[in-house]
Amino acid sequence: MTSLSTIRWLVLSLVPTLGFAAENYAVPRTEWGLPDLQGVWNFSSNTPMQRPVQFGNRQYLTDEEVAELEASLAARDDAADAAIPFAGVDESYNDFWVESAGLGEARLTSHVIYPEDGRLPPLQPDARVADYSRPPARPVRSTLGILFASDGPEDRSLSDRCLIGFNAGPPVTPSFYNNNLQIVQNKDHVVIMTEMVHDARIVPLDNRPHAPAEIGFWTGDSRGYWEGDTLVVESRNFNGLTNSFSNSGSSENKRLIEKFTRVAHDRIDYQFTVDDPSTFTDKIVGLIPIYKVAGQIFEYACHEGNYGIVNILRGARVEEQLNRDN
Repeated sequence: MTSLSTIRWLVLSLVPTLGFAAENYAVPRTEWGLPDLQGVWNFSSNTPMQRPVQFGNRQYLTDEEVAELEASLAARDDAADAAIPFAGVDESYNDFWVESAGLGEARLTSHVIYPEDGRLPPLQPDARVADYSRPPARPVRSTLGILFASDGPEDRSLSDRCLIGFNAGPPVTPSFYNNNLQIVQNKDHVVIMTEMVHDARIVPLDNRPHAPAEIGFWTGDSRGYWEGDTLVVESRNFNGLTNSFSNSGSSENKRLIEKFTRVAHDRIDYQFTVDDPSTFTDKIVGLIPIYKVAGQIFEYACHEGNYGIVNILRGARVEEQLNRDN
């Protein structure tokens, strides 16, 4: 088994320090003069989305806190390795599959940077929160949830059904694996393809209007434009069949603003703003530095949707029959 502490050391030795992008960095340009964001980028992170309350409004960890956290993570990983010295096919996922990365020496205390306390704002009184301990109301809006019911495919999570990846969003949010996206550009369009469920958003840059509000999309209807060297992507017309953000609300009235700013040869600062007054009492702003990958994205073959669902439902029927017989 490969130790996560070893992987984390390698990542930290290669990742540039957050907040210290070179001041004299010149953004590369495409042949038509726009910032070149193309390539494969990784958004892995072991920074929490919401800020632990002990940090208050502080956005970065101190050097001492980073050292203590890394030592704690390394000790945990070593203990896990010692507990399973001969891990093999009986494990669902070993360390080989898990992506976990620090974000440089000036590490964020959370990816949420607004509200100032780094916490999600309060919900509106009628906003729904997914409860993973009991069968959800249909239609299921959660992307991930292993405790959902098995009466029919409508009771399974969206990632079980291979409709939406549990980290692909938008906005993209780090998870334990497959945290990759690819950006492709031409003069009039940008394509943002996430590895999870190989979703490709084609973003026009030609000032065309959004689709009519009656037309809903799983990942929203996206339009882009440039603010200086920053690509801004505005998405609306979400179909309401996903949560607004995290496990809360409905995406139906969500407006999402994403900003992609290349700050180093191997880093883009990805910032997103979730504006959904039907779910939250305030906006949510997040920051996730993403890093260049010297490789390519391969097909994400999501078999849960064509094999897993059938076997989950079949197993549930067998279990029900056994319970009746007993």
